[in-house]
Amino acid sequence: MKPVVTPPVDNSPLIVSGLRKSYGGREVVAGVDYHLVRGECFGLLGPNGAGKTTTLRCCLGLTAPDAGSITLAGEPVPERAREARTRIGVVPQFDNLDPDFTAAENLLVYGRYFGMSDAEIKPKIAALLDFAGLGGKEDASIRSLSGGMKRRLTLARALVNDPELLILDEPTTGLDPQARHLIWERLKRLLALGKTILLTTHFMDEAERLCQRIAIMDAGRLIAVGPPRELIREHIEPQVVEVYGEDAPGWAEREAHAWAGRVEVSGETAFCYIEDRDAAPLLAHLAERPALRTLHRPANLEDVFLKLTGRELRD
Repeated sequence: MKPVVTPPVDNSPLIVSGLRKSYGGREVVAGVDYHLVRGECFGLLGPNGAGKTTTLRCCLGLTAPDAGSITLAGEPVPERAREARTRIGVVPQFDNLDPDFTAAENLLVYGRYFGMSDAEIKPKIAALLDFAGLGGKEDASIRSLSGGMKRRLTLARALVNDPELLILDEPTTGLDPQARHLIWERLKRLLALGKTILLTTHFMDEAERLCQRIAIMDAGRLIAVGPPRELIREHIEPQVVEVYGEDAPGWAEREAHAWAGRVEVSGETAFCYIEDRDAAPLLAHLAERPALRTLHRPANLEDVFLKLTGRELRD
């Protein structure tokens, strides 16, 4: 069933309607409709090959769609994509900082791409670096920065033109927990300032923390759209008991369905989903089987994602 999407408002920073794109006879984006509400963080999630990157490239005017309409920052795309991009900040999936420039010089040169003068850019540099937790690093070479520092500098660079919309493509991939939490805190600051964020990520906890609304994409289509907690309530049982161990798959096949309404097995883990019943009997049963380890938790966005898109590996 097609997800219900609320109609966009006139001042939406991004409106996508009926977007389609094919490569080699294969439709990788198959009639996508979504919009952003000003001031929200909107998550675009999906497994590898779902069509997310092609969708973003079309939205930025980097790939021409086969059908549909896109309005970015009030401008039609791809017809006026260049004008629209002057009001957008982008953090790409992979850092593309210039290694021959210092941190400050990367911000200065990038600002020039937007037609900004050095006199406009230079007063912003110290504040942008402070925001990214890089105060005092103006003269640092890119090669001397850690992966987390480079990622934060890329975020600072995306803000040099004071964009109304930030598009973040997997902004915390490859970072340690400390760096991830710092970037999350900075993104929450931007939302508090009224910025709009479009986020793609493979970290479901990241999406659940940051996003007011989420769209899950698979096989070129949006299969669910809504606030994270609503998606969890709508698509998944409220309680989950994870059962680990070499015998977990065998136990799941023999006994799990007597205790749980739905069971999924992945490797040596059995996921028991419990709907409107007490998990205590199942936990007591498992306590008598010391070879099996358990984790009892509430359902989360990752459970929804895996239920809707499957557990099989995507390349």
